[in-house]
Amino acid sequence: MSVDVNAPAWHGQRWAARTALAAAALAVLLPLGYGGLDGVLLLAAGLAGGAVTAAAVWWTLTRRGPARWLAAVLAAVTPTVVVVLFVVTLGWVLVLSPVLWAVAVWSGRYALRSTGTRPKRMKEHRARSVRRPFLLMNPRSGGGKVERFGLREKAERLGARVVLLDPEEHQDVTALARAAVAEGADLLGVAGGDGTQALVAAVAAEHDLPFLVVCAGTRNHFAMDLGLDRADPAACLDALTDGVELRVDLGFAADHPFVNNASFGAYAAVVQSPAYRDDKIGTTLELLPDLLTRQRGPRLTARIDATTLDGPQAVLVSNNAYRTGDPVGLGRRERLDSGQLGILGVKVDSAAEAAALLLDPDPEGLAVLSAREVVVDADQPEIEVGVDGEALVLPTPVHCRIVPGALRVHVPRKRPGVPEAQPRLNWRQLRKLAATAGRA
Repeated sequence: MSVDVNAPAWHGQRWAARTALAAAALAVLLPLGYGGLDGVLLLAAGLAGGAVTAAAVWWTLTRRGPARWLAAVLAAVTPTVVVVLFVVTLGWVLVLSPVLWAVAVWSGRYALRSTGTRPKRMKEHRARSVRRPFLLMNPRSGGGKVERFGLREKAERLGARVVLLDPEEHQDVTALARAAVAEGADLLGVAGGDGTQALVAAVAAEHDLPFLVVCAGTRNHFAMDLGLDRADPAACLDALTDGVELRVDLGFAADHPFVNNASFGAYAAVVQSPAYRDDKIGTTLELLPDLLTRQRGPRLTARIDATTLDGPQAVLVSNNAYRTGDPVGLGRRERLDSGQLGILGVKVDSAAEAAALLLDPDPEGLAVLSAREVVVDADQPEIEVGVDGEALVLPTPVHCRIVPGALRVHVPRKRPGVPEAQPRLNWRQLRKLAATAGRA
């Protein structure tokens, strides 16, 4: 079958690809041509400055005392000096070159939008009406969003039974959810943080009941990736009367469910500290030198299918993969129904390797993988794990798995949605599009 590349759509793509290539070439060549030899030297200075900055950040995180403060000063001063050199040497070109690069990026992504590289969106299903919804609400979560947005009152007006968690005592939310199911609840929901969401979600999945997310926590990454409006938690309750259903995956670290991720290594060890809650920055800076230089903590091994990560300082296992190639959407998940865990492993043992993370497009110290199962082992019988922000200690090895489509999430029909990921720039493909003529 042939495709008429002279059709208007292909014609626009072809010229967008040509514009992207021309703008990118000008963005690079203009500073070099305007600055002459100084421009070439400036480019080298910029690359060197990036390497020095990355190395200085590494020293800041792995040193203590005066050496740390000197490294921190270097990390702040180096990029400032590079920027000043660019301004003094290039002047108006420094403004025009980024504009040209922005045109190149926009045009390139426009050209690639119809090439089949765009990810599929999560499918919406008809949500059956519920008669006995049950919601747990944490009045302290998110700085008191439950009271501030009148969540309890709105939920009860819509026919839900609401139980407020007692801030003064620990309550087993899993037991509360199971009791609600035994009493006839036909929907379970949570207004609180992601850790509480995960526990109740597991009960909903176990009984094949719909689950409702009310984004009343501090960050609510799960709600963000469901496309909910985190600025208006009360709007989440509209799913009780005018909603659609999304079939969403659920992750497990051993028997502990997670809707976002399970972290192993340096971060998991830091959040275990009793001082972390009251002094996050101070506690992190105090513990990281020993953790990153392997003077403290277990030596991890992660097995992903036929791949083994030996000795990473940190491993992040997520319920579906996070975006890594789109700076605007960094930290978001394009979808929650791929049936795959996302795995990020970081191994850095020197300042040079830290610099490679920044400058190398494919650094050896960063592993980005996906799989149905991951096994994280260590040279100790137990390891610290952060599961959706909750600090746990689990026996090794820890088996992480994903259950595809385990969770029936009800979301409002009208919601912001997940911003569409832009196509990753593929300059080889753009060259092919730009050269296309006639029929292909």
